[in-house]
Amino acid sequence: MKKYQCAICGYVYDPAKGDPSQNIPAGTAFEDLPDSWTCPDCGAEKAMFEEM
Repeated sequence: MKKYQCAICGYVYDPAKGDPSQNIPAGTAFEDLPDSWTCPDCGAEKAMFEEM
């Protein structure tokens, strides 16, 4: 699965890890994240992430 990076703070969303801080389980593809998901480090919207 592809990783995505926040264009604002550099946080990398890794599907293999998910996002435990927002109850996103490991194995969740970036495309499958809810539209309401935000960067856990800076709060940026999902649209601010770029494919690595």
